Amino acid sequence: MRTQIVLPAFFACTAALASANTPAASTDEITVYKSPTCGCCSSWVDHLRESGFTVKTVDTTDLGKVKAAAGVTPEIASCHTAVVDGYLIEGHVPPEDIRRLLKEHPQVKGLAVPGMPAGAPGMDVPNPQHYQVLTIDSQGKTTVFAEH
Repeated sequence: MRTQIVLPAFFACTAALASANTPAASTDEITVYKSPTCGCCSSWVDHLRESGFTVKTVDTTDLGKVKAAAGVTPEIASCHTAVVDGYLIEGHVPPEDIRRLLKEHPQVKGLAVPGMPAGAPGMDVPNPQHYQVLTIDSQGKTTVFAEH
């Protein structure tokens, strides 16, 4: 059974998330909560769109409230938080890893790339660093999903 992300009523755009008991069909629509002034967040959104995702952005000056409602802990936090097909996506997760998540439908809360690693999508630099994409389970435990 997948863990459902439930955000408060003021984030009504996530109200249609998949039921925790019934797997929904994968979707290419992703909602991204980000700062209106963050360039790397906007760049990550561009990567998603270039990869075929339909992206709805929600600019907010209180990302802390979004992250708290989604259960994002400081250990996995990054600069933006997204929701796709009932899964949490935290940080600069590559679009191909999101597609894999949607295809495999593992029983996890979502994926995270903690921090802002150089070379991750949206953090485009000439000398990328190695980073990991982590799964997050309903208890907050992480495991490696992919390495880049």
